Amino acid sequence: MTLQGSNRRSFLRRGAADGGFASPAVAGLAARAARAEDGLRARQAPGNGGYGPPRELTRTDEASGFSQTLRLPEGFDFAVFSVAGAAMGDGGAVPPAHGGLACFATGRRGEWRLVRGHGVRGVPGPAAGKAKHRYDALASGGTTTLAVSWRDGVFALDGSRQSLSGTVASRSGGATPWGSWLACEETVTGTGAGWEAPHGYVFEVAADADEESEPLPLKDMGRFVHGGAAVDPRTGAVYLTEDQASAGFYRFLPNVPGRPAEGGQLQMLKFADEWNRDTRTGRRAGRAAYVEWVDVDEPDPSGAEGDPFAVFDQGWARGAAVFGRLQDCFYADGAVYASSVSGGDEGEGQLWEFRPRGLRGGTLKLVFESPDAALLPFPAGLAVSPAQGLVLCEGVREAPALRGLTREGEVLDLAAHDGAAEWCGAAFSPDGKVLFANLRGRTRGDRAEPGRTVAIWGPWEQGVL
Repeated sequence: MTLQGSNRRSFLRRGAADGGFASPAVAGLAARAARAEDGLRARQAPGNGGYGPPRELTRTDEASGFSQTLRLPEGFDFAVFSVAGAAMGDGGAVPPAHGGLACFATGRRGEWRLVRGHGVRGVPGPAAGKAKHRYDALASGGTTTLAVSWRDGVFALDGSRQSLSGTVASRSGGATPWGSWLACEETVTGTGAGWEAPHGYVFEVAADADEESEPLPLKDMGRFVHGGAAVDPRTGAVYLTEDQASAGFYRFLPNVPGRPAEGGQLQMLKFADEWNRDTRTGRRAGRAAYVEWVDVDEPDPSGAEGDPFAVFDQGWARGAAVFGRLQDCFYADGAVYASSVSGGDEGEGQLWEFRPRGLRGGTLKLVFESPDAALLPFPAGLAVSPAQGLVLCEGVREAPALRGLTREGEVLDLAAHDGAAEWCGAAFSPDGKVLFANLRGRTRGDRAEPGRTVAIWGPWEQGVL
């Protein structure tokens, strides 16, 4: 990993000073969820949050010829780019199955780098990238890094390349305060299924590197069906989610903050007053409970490929809690937020807030639970907006949409399309002017669409985001 020493030494101090932004939209959800008369119901934002009704726009990616139609509010525009199968600057092709992404500053105004996850579970096949850098020659997943710019209202893709190759289903992940992406594999497949290497790990990709990353599996972070990752910049602790029907919420304490490759301790969340609490149903929003962490002795168990719960069961044996399909997570306002896409009495999703108190424990609170899919199914992807609201990637509807969440806990329509592809990740540029989002690509009936990325810009300041 290439990272300047001054950045590495100071990331904890910088994160505590300016990385702990508040999210009024999360606070709004919590307040509304705690009021019984609201019935946990989301409301449509008046005037669509200040942006007005959407209108239809079509844009075409010149590199691939792919045309995308989106419904966006008046005054907004977008570009579609980096479509699966199109040529990249390094001579390879854009991999399929676009997933999570993060946007990193370069030090030059209006120029950024995107790191984006790719991959499906699938079956063994040829890998992308250069052979000398592949983790598994039969695995087609990994990450791509894109150089992009937006100046004077003109968007440009300035370069793209493979930045991690040879992984499986590494769509999810999370950005670190020291300028890298933690690519998380959503499977525990391996040599028993015909692959050349075991899978189910986290890999680190430096955003500022100009060469493909060496594929080093961070085995102390566990071999399980990973969801997302988030870093507490005050301590360097990495929080990890698990994308299974019976999921754990994990914490990785690094031996050296900012250097996860140097190892550390994996732990799993446990309620202080209850053994094996099931959080998936029967929970009351707005009520905080004290929690602690129990160690996972074998983060890389030998039987993980045959038993995807081999890591989970270790924490469970020590009283850890169970969640429903935890996917995205992010750090904000001194807390870590994690989305469960199948939790809740109706199975339509929950949002959890963990607030650390030192390194021993903290409090966990159910911030929101969706009462039905028509109102607000909690999404797989979350992004914090310039005004510290939320943008939600809804990938579970028949007509997938990007939706905004206001400070009052109200919902607005941001971007929608009529295709088969689902929204799988979103991130704002460091200056808050451009929203980048991935469409995974999907086949529905006789419609097959490739994965692609869109950039959306417009008068964010006229509304709540």
